[in-house]
Amino acid sequence: MATTAPALEPRGLHPRLLGWRRVRLVLMTSLVLSVLLLPSWEGPWAVLFVRMMFLGLFQLMVFGLFERWPRRLPRWMARWVLQVAGVAIAVPFAVAIAYSLTTFGDAVPWPRNADRLSGFAMITGLGLLLTPWIAMTALYRHINGHAQRQALAFELERSEYERNAAQARLRLLQAQVEPHFLFNTLANVRELVDSGSPQASAVLGSLIAYLRAAVPRLHEPMTTLAQEIELVRAYLEVMHMRMPDRLQFTLHADEAALASHLPAMTLLTLVENAVRHGIDPSEEGGRIDVRVRVRDGRCRAEVIDTGVGLGRAGDGLGTGLSNLRERLQLAFGGDTQLRLLPLEPKGVCAELEFPARERPA
Repeated sequence: MATTAPALEPRGLHPRLLGWRRVRLVLMTSLVLSVLLLPSWEGPWAVLFVRMMFLGLFQLMVFGLFERWPRRLPRWMARWVLQVAGVAIAVPFAVAIAYSLTTFGDAVPWPRNADRLSGFAMITGLGLLLTPWIAMTALYRHINGHAQRQALAFELERSEYERNAAQARLRLLQAQVEPHFLFNTLANVRELVDSGSPQASAVLGSLIAYLRAAVPRLHEPMTTLAQEIELVRAYLEVMHMRMPDRLQFTLHADEAALASHLPAMTLLTLVENAVRHGIDPSEEGGRIDVRVRVRDGRCRAEVIDTGVGLGRAGDGLGTGLSNLRERLQLAFGGDTQLRLLPLEPKGVCAELEFPARERPA
């Protein structure tokens, strides 16, 4: 009898000659065939079953032996050909040994007994007819299982490459955010210095304190909402000192939202755009309200400004938002939304929604 497809072994280990799954198939096949042959069998059924089982186990050993030996074959010989041929050649020898063992001690040797010789021919013919096909089926299952495992390994490797590429892209985008934010902030300080404003020193001091908190986090792809709120507060305090009569702000975040993770400088990007494209162009200035809450496992952040609005700010609100959209896509896939909504009579509401996870996926 033939065997089932062998399970893949760890690299560097040889396939086992015998395995429980293979032995179980041999036993079941031997049982079924012995029952089917019983109507034409003149001897005890137990003897027939033992002979069929011995044949199957013998072939199983031959099948397993040629899986691992010889270690190298000539290029013109496929291992599966050697296995199938070995299983077929083993049939008469295995049946002869089985008959010799089960008739040991009989007065007449089994080759001289016409009935036993007929049984030998029947089992041998059945083995030669069926076992090569069963062996081919086992080999097909082996090859198919190997192909599936290889495809799974390739898929896992491809997923790993995609993840590494996404992380590299996220780091690149993060590196683009750093100069974008720092240069904008330093330009604001230069304006105060050039104009001789007495607030320049105080703003510069606040900026230094802010940078001490912000710079260590610039290279981190993900941060917590609590840390993000802290940076936003420091940034808005610097902007308020630069234009105390034109900028007011409030910050509110649910306690449950503070542990949520999101790409670093996400809220800061929205707030910076609100200042630059909403409050700065407005002659009377305006107000910025930052609100964060958690509902049904999702975190929703709103940055609302009463500046000039989308119409006067134009459709292109700088590289910050396009960069942020890509970073959110890399961090959360399609499970995030970023919208800009006009407000009446003027102003913009930037809405961001993402999963409220305490650790990034």
